[in-house]
Amino acid sequence: MNRSAGKRAGVAVTAMALAWGVAGCQDGTGTASDAPKSQSQGDVTKVIQAAYEKTSAAKAAKVRMTMSMSGAGADSGTAELTGVQGWDPAVMDITMKGSMLSGAAASGAPEQMRMVMLDNVMYMDMGVKQAAEMDGKRWMKLDLKAAADASGDKALQKQLTGGLDSMNQDPAQQLALLLDSPNLKHVGAEKINGMETQHYKGTLTFEQMLKANNTSKALSKEDYDTLIANVRKAGLKGYDTEVWVNEEGYPARMDIGMTMAEGTMRIRADYSDYGTQAAVQAPPAKDTLDLFEMLKGLGKA
Repeated sequence: MNRSAGKRAGVAVTAMALAWGVAGCQDGTGTASDAPKSQSQGDVTKVIQAAYEKTSAAKAAKVRMTMSMSGAGADSGTAELTGVQGWDPAVMDITMKGSMLSGAAASGAPEQMRMVMLDNVMYMDMGVKQAAEMDGKRWMKLDLKAAADASGDKALQKQLTGGLDSMNQDPAQQLALLLDSPNLKHVGAEKINGMETQHYKGTLTFEQMLKANNTSKALSKEDYDTLIANVRKAGLKGYDTEVWVNEEGYPARMDIGMTMAEGTMRIRADYSDYGTQAAVQAPPAKDTLDLFEMLKGLGKA
């Protein structure tokens, strides 16, 4: 196979995988349909708690997500992702397109890419052109856990498996985080994608987000403190999080926005068909090239 092309594609795949890592009340009666025009803090908490419990139980949904970065020079751009996402267990089958893929496209990857995650392994369809340079195998396999285990480095294992937790973020986890927001509030009624919803918003600190994806456990205290200091220097104070809960009590839309000195990022996810079957399957082994095995082979060569 063309080793140079394969290596370039592998680097692009790794970058995209890491980028992806950047997302009832007790009696079950609190839903958006019976939400009053002006909700007390207790009412707000009940609705979000109800949405969290229903979303957790659904375990899967169809998703349409848009990620955008502005004011960051060459790093600015957009990405659109559509498909199905499952949680407990974490799986996904999505297609990604947009200007954020331009770097990968320059390495021979397609302008639109299908990505599948199953059993903590990411598979990326590199397309027909790249397959011709990878022994006819169009799928690239990225197994972070296997790479961590093979390294024998405890610190590296924590960092890589922490990255898996970042990729596994789901709407139920985001709702659980929102419940911890010190300024969670009800904004009002809005129509989203033809649905009647109630709009809520709150701010989450960077530390809360790190805790949610276990980054605080993956890093040493010194590295964690350095990370926090660098983030504060960059001007990131927290994440503005918004959720629109539909009449069935599920989040119809979630927005996460963050502003730093070097730019602004926004992630918008629209969800539908909660409880849909997330029948995610790994591509055939004969069509798959393991990225880390390839890199080990290149190193020996």
